[in-house]
Amino acid sequence: QVQLVESGGGLVQAGGSMRLSCAASGRTFRTHAMGWFRQAPGKEREFVAAISWIGGSTYYADSVKGRFTISRDNAKNTLYLQMNSLKPEDTAVYYCAAGRGGVYDYWGQGTQVTVSS
Repeated sequence: QVQLVESGGGLVQAGGSMRLSCAASGRTFRTHAMGWFRQAPGKEREFVAAISWIGGSTYYADSVKGRFTISRDNAKNTLYLQMNSLKPEDTAVYYCAAGRGGVYDYWGQGTQVTVSS
């Protein structure tokens, strides 16, 4: 079992930066790939970024590539998403997730990110 709790969301102006954190409990965190997803009002949840369980491989949606960076600290059981050059279209509820084999089994409750223009 993995429990996930996101933090770090809030309101930021366009062009600003924000870092999201996802604290995980459960010893299996270190054996799971981790990902960030987001859902804007009226839209479906979409993939943002993912990182392999050992942290050697990262993947990004085209819309955030070059602006967002995903990382993890397995010693602290924490996942991060550094978001730079934020745009109003980045406004969404951001979720972290854990999984294996491309299937995400565990989800956090989400944290709101609002980017004002």
